[in-house]
Amino acid sequence: MADNKTRPTGAAVSDFLEAVEHPTRRADGLRLHQIFSELTGWQAQMWGPTIVGYGQYHYTYASGREGDFLATGFSPRKANLSIYVMPGYANFGGILDRLGKHKMGKSCLYVNKLADIDEAVLRELIAAGLKDLGTRWGVQAT
Repeated sequence: MADNKTRPTGAAVSDFLEAVEHPTRRADGLRLHQIFSELTGWQAQMWGPTIVGYGQYHYTYASGREGDFLATGFSPRKANLSIYVMPGYANFGGILDRLGKHKMGKSCLYVNKLADIDEAVLRELIAAGLKDLGTRWGVQAT
């Protein structure tokens, strides 16, 4: 089986965030870093070249595939902010209804800019995602 391609890199989170080209995306990335750090109390680490992750968990699927992945995090991408709640958003409809303007992927929430969403609701969503993840897999601080 193939290994997970997205792994901790050891690169400096602050260097990555300060190098984000778009000024709004950079400011939003720095604010998200503050939000995730305050909420989790965990040290951020880079996962791959573009994802800022907090905590991690080890998973084993019924297929036998297993690996480690970030517990929560974000990426200030060119097109939008990608916010990761693992293992997904399936049970968070009530929170998402109050969040503000966003689009969803399987485990990724896409936001154009932080001004489009309610920060308090985002914090609630991150906390709910971590709690849900902890009922499925053991979450470890980083």
